[in-house]
Amino acid sequence: MIATRGQHFASVDALPSASWAVFFLAGALLRPMWALPTFFVLSSVLDFASLATGTITDWCLSPAYWAVALAYAALWFGGTFYARLHRDRWITIPRLALALVVTASIAYLISKGGFWFFSGRYPEPTLSGFLARIPQYYPRALGTLAGYVGVAFAVRAVIVKSISLRAAKGAHA
Repeated sequence: MIATRGQHFASVDALPSASWAVFFLAGALLRPMWALPTFFVLSSVLDFASLATGTITDWCLSPAYWAVALAYAALWFGGTFYARLHRDRWITIPRLALALVVTASIAYLISKGGFWFFSGRYPEPTLSGFLARIPQYYPRALGTLAGYVGVAFAVRAVIVKSISLRAAKGAHA
């Protein structure tokens, strides 16, 4: 999250923010409840430190900032839900895809809807105006989340497989 959080501290500006994926993965892989507030505090510290140093503007730090906490909670809970469905087999991929779509949709509606309606940045926020923006911005949010989560689970699969191969090799030695 630190390396990809926009213009905060990262020198890799081309990478999209991994924040959504971090919350989903924390729910799926870490699972203790302390992970949710810990990562939210980290994201908030990054935001406010960046604002203080002038590397970001206050555009996103509005009265709607609380919606981000709810969206991150939705992502974390989506990860914890998926953890109950996960099996170390290929059959899990459709389950993961469905969990990501549902979770990302909820997080998007909370985060972007909260910002649209409560930030004060849009003079006359209407439901139709918000709905018109979804096709423009939601696919990228879902794609970024799916990309980071897919890479994380692919790396996890390689690690789990190599551990099981070493264990099997050690048992036959």
